Amino acid sequence: MRQTHLDFEQYFSVAMETDEAQAAEMTVEPGRTVGGPENVHADSDQWCYVAAGTGVATVDGADNRIEAGDLLLIEAGEAHAIENDGDEPLRTVNVYTPPRSDR
Repeated sequence: MRQTHLDFEQYFSVAMETDEAQAAEMTVEPGRTVGGPENVHADSDQWCYVAAGTGVATVDGADNRIEAGDLLLIEAGEAHAIENDGDEPLRTVNVYTPPRSDR
């Protein structure tokens, strides 16, 4: 067994990984957008759990409201961006299966 503590002090940090999956924490500050039309993980699904905050996830051009407690699946090949349109940091836990090869 392995265990780690997520502190969300950085924009993006890989917290743990195996040959099959990778877990990362991400903090998006208010007013900031990360990703965009070029942000595509060709071979990895991204499971994005919203731990705190609110925002808009744009996946393949479609806008989706997200808030704490939501789980979003961004499938391999889908272009995506996440915008924090709230007043507090948007904190997410992201699991990539298989691990991202571009990190």
